Amino acid sequence: MTLNLPRIFMNDTLNIFIIEDNATMREGLELVVRRLGNSVETFESAEPALAALKSKPADIIISDYRLPGMDGLTLLEKVKSQQLPCEVIVITAFGSIDLAVQAMQKGAADFITKPFSPDELTVKLERLAERLRQRRELENLQAQNLYLRQEEERQFNFGEIIGQSAPMQEVFRMLQKVAPTDSSVIIYGESGTGKELVARAIHKNSSRANGPFIRVNCGALTETLLESELFGHEKGAFTGAVKRKLGRFELAHRGSIFLDEIGDISSALQIKLLRVLQEKEFERVGGEETVSIDVRVIAATHRNLKEEVAAGKFREDLYYRLHIVPINLPPLRQRVEDLPALVNHFIMRLGRELRKLNLRIESPALEMMKNYHWPGNVRELENVLERAAVLCEGENISLADLPPLVKDRSAVFQLPSENLDLNQTLEEVERALIERAMSRAHGVKAEAARLLGIKATTLLYKLEKYGVGSAISDAR
Repeated sequence: MTLNLPRIFMNDTLNIFIIEDNATMREGLELVVRRLGNSVETFESAEPALAALKSKPADIIISDYRLPGMDGLTLLEKVKSQQLPCEVIVITAFGSIDLAVQAMQKGAADFITKPFSPDELTVKLERLAERLRQRRELENLQAQNLYLRQEEERQFNFGEIIGQSAPMQEVFRMLQKVAPTDSSVIIYGESGTGKELVARAIHKNSSRANGPFIRVNCGALTETLLESELFGHEKGAFTGAVKRKLGRFELAHRGSIFLDEIGDISSALQIKLLRVLQEKEFERVGGEETVSIDVRVIAATHRNLKEEVAAGKFREDLYYRLHIVPINLPPLRQRVEDLPALVNHFIMRLGRELRKLNLRIESPALEMMKNYHWPGNVRELENVLERAAVLCEGENISLADLPPLVKDRSAVFQLPSENLDLNQTLEEVERALIERAMSRAHGVKAEAARLLGIKATTLLYKLEKYGVGSAISDAR
């Protein structure tokens, strides 16, 4: 991919202007600068140097303070007032500390006092060149990130949702169709797959984009607290209700409300929610006034609501009200081809946040990550990368920086060096994955089956086949 980036130091060679009226001093400065591998332009006064800056930008200007005509401080002021993209080092006479302070206050990158040695000048130039290099890398990183973001938005118009795999392409197709409408949407997906990102993308690409986007985690609150959060309450409705509180539905008026983990709400709240969807109105807790709203509902759950309906845990009429447009988010293990792009996205962001501008992941570490099962999906990937980025020495994330679970899980997939028995190897892989799923699910078989993406009856058969979990009570 070719990036059309702005001019921001495309290599390490710096263009340096030297302004010095003393020929011997000027030649000495030029010699030191050229030995460092930089290109040099020399001037006897400031005026022609300023004129030259219009056609040939400089990265650094080294200027004596005492010059015929315009002095070095005036030159510095003009460079800064014109916002020219260059740094200025001012040369002052011995003992001119006040002058050096003035130069720094006016924006000089550094100053150097006569007499000085070539080594002193070299140290100052190398230090400033390193600062410019870091600035260049940050600007390049920002430009690349902007370019990639714009390309994603031109292609999909859905911001930070990343994926070129077939399952994600299907998600994008659904989003493009449903976002402009006002229909209710329900997003299915395991924890950490990015359900809220999808909900926000739907809102931002809808006619309600300028309205509020209100999020409620229905699984994190008790029934009483959730009712108050959704519908609000009147003063005195219950102990502690010292004043009227507007609910999330009211706050989302003319916008969208995202009901995360909708499958966790109680039967009583399901009835009240059904009325909101049907009638677009409700009463606050402890109130009699009917509140009318104009809200688009976007819901999400990790549960299979159809099975919940069959089990009598979720109202069928509410299910059909929510299930107008279903979107299924694939787990990360089912779109491993998207992992490099996701890794690159998170590393670019972490590099900026941690000021590790050259942050990268080594190929062996990336290959190891491709073999991991990622039960926590994209959220787990982000957490693993952040941990590795913080703990890595320097700016390279290596195998050693990955957490043990990622490395251990990957080791399951390594082939033996000799005497490969395919059936035996596949059974060992399957048994190891089942053991880890049972461990992560704390022995809850239904949860372990969900992590593995198989039916509970299939898991029970395999547990018996491999003798796994025999010590765990069936009551769990």
